Amino acid sequence: MIGVGEQAPAVDGVELRGRPTVLWFYKVTCSTSQLAAPKAEMLAEAYPDSVVGVGEDPPQALEAFSEQFGMPSLRSVPDLEPFPASNAYDIDSVPTMFLVDADGRIDDVVQSWDREGYNRVSARLAELTGAGFVEISNESDGLPAFKPG
Repeated sequence: MIGVGEQAPAVDGVELRGRPTVLWFYKVTCSTSQLAAPKAEMLAEAYPDSVVGVGEDPPQALEAFSEQFGMPSLRSVPDLEPFPASNAYDIDSVPTMFLVDADGRIDDVVQSWDREGYNRVSARLAELTGAGFVEISNESDGLPAFKPG
């Protein structure tokens, strides 16, 4: 998997220069992606135009997933087989989130559902964008602290 400090590979339909961007890679049939989807939506709501889903599914499936999990703020682009974006980022599992800085370099990576990681990305995104920090998850939301993808 590509790491912090490396140049972010291109993703069709996503501009990765000029502003910080979170790429949230997911698959609609993945139970961990389903668990994390509302939290990815929270990031998208908190930091408008800074979070993009990269779904390993056809556009129709991504739209249905968005409706099912209440994700109107999270814009998603398809990464269809042979999964060029997922392969370029060398994804091991989904969901995986990459925070890309305004210069197009990887600033942070979070694999699976990881409460601490999602909150860390939110704090860093707030810092990079000048927006107020939004806590994405805490113990009272009923989610586990970690769930592998």
